[in-house]
Amino acid sequence: MKTHRWDFVSAHAEVFGVQRICRVLQVSRSGYYRWIDGAKARAERQAADDALVAEIREVHTVHKGTYGVRRVHAELRGFGHAVNRKRVERLMRLNRIEGRHLRRRKRTTVPDRLAPPAPDLVRRDFSAGRLDEKWCGDITYVQVGGSWLYLACVLDVCSRRVLGYSMASHMRAELVIDALTTAVTTRGGHVDGVIFHADRGSSVHRRRVRAGLRRFRDSQEHGPGRLEL
Repeated sequence: MKTHRWDFVSAHAEVFGVQRICRVLQVSRSGYYRWIDGAKARAERQAADDALVAEIREVHTVHKGTYGVRRVHAELRGFGHAVNRKRVERLMRLNRIEGRHLRRRKRTTVPDRLAPPAPDLVRRDFSAGRLDEKWCGDITYVQVGGSWLYLACVLDVCSRRVLGYSMASHMRAELVIDALTTAVTTRGGHVDGVIFHADRGSSVHRRRVRAGLRRFRDSQEHGPGRLEL
């Protein structure tokens, strides 16, 4: 960059002379003198940038490192600073000031829009007057060490107690079946008439869960009655 050349000329001008150095470097003397004349403006601009970086760091620290360019810029404008967003972005990039990036969400329930909807046995009424009237199930994910595991839970709507859960590295039907099996075991196998409600997934997944529960029910004296997925 020419700025570096001008620094070299300025550092060695007293020994070799401006004209000789400019001729060797193949740059113009007029350009060098213009650079000299602009030194004060550059120093003022650098001081203004340093002051702005200090304020950016303060905003970033106050908000625990979560704010990115847009929020930092909005905060500065809120304080009355008429600062350009691109300038804030440039200074944050140069000083490696970054906001916190949210992880991409993992989808745990992917509805099959082409499949006919399952009957809503709870009629969107998520209340219960007694135990084992309605159960609800859901799947989420948790980070264990450096990997992610899926967690399926079965909740009694009346008591809000977690009756059963299962964790695995996959989201196949066995994950839900294992959680329901644990819930049924928690109730001693006597769960006739329980309605199980879960988020609507794919039709294949629902069929596999129903098939697994039917096998479980047939092997027990009592088992879950109506099932809604």
